[in-house]
Amino acid sequence: MFKINALGKACPLPVIEAHKALKDHDAIEITVDNEIATQNLKNLSEEMGCTYDLTKESDTHYTVRLVKEGAAAEEAAAPQTSGDDYTVVINAPVMGIGDDKLGKNLLKTFVYTLTEQDVLPKRIICYNGGVHLVVEGSESLEDLKNLEKQGVEIYACGACLNYYGLTEKVAVGSITNMFRIVEMMRTANRIVKP
Repeated sequence: MFKINALGKACPLPVIEAHKALKDHDAIEITVDNEIATQNLKNLSEEMGCTYDLTKESDTHYTVRLVKEGAAAEEAAAPQTSGDDYTVVINAPVMGIGDDKLGKNLLKTFVYTLTEQDVLPKRIICYNGGVHLVVEGSESLEDLKNLEKQGVEIYACGACLNYYGLTEKVAVGSITNMFRIVEMMRTANRIVKP
């Protein structure tokens, strides 16, 4: 059984590590330090057709075992490739409404998690406050560069970059205009907005 120590790792890292391991192993054991991680791993087990076994060692030590169930599990774990293209639209430097510090961290985690998906987005469009992600010093810059290297198109609104004085600091993707943004959003198969 392949073992993973995810103690001290924040969501969604335990799920990402388990998902990766299940691509190469039929059974894994992952140690986490919070109950939310165990619930997220249970959801993963259902999505991938695995059996789920939880042992609570203490309030900060849980061991989860995931075991694939035959050929049906292999089919469920296979990446989907047809009809699943999607466009991600980011229009703020934070994710959600509430505490901005939390929102900034959530958005950084969201962009990183995109890099770990079986089906990458076709494109990422940034406008208004979202253009802060594509410039020098952005905490998401390396993840966006990684996505671009894998073929994801990244666009930033030129008018928005000008408004924030960031045009000269763009470090990933292409500068575009609102006409093109509307066209890309109008013709997108699906739009995902954090």
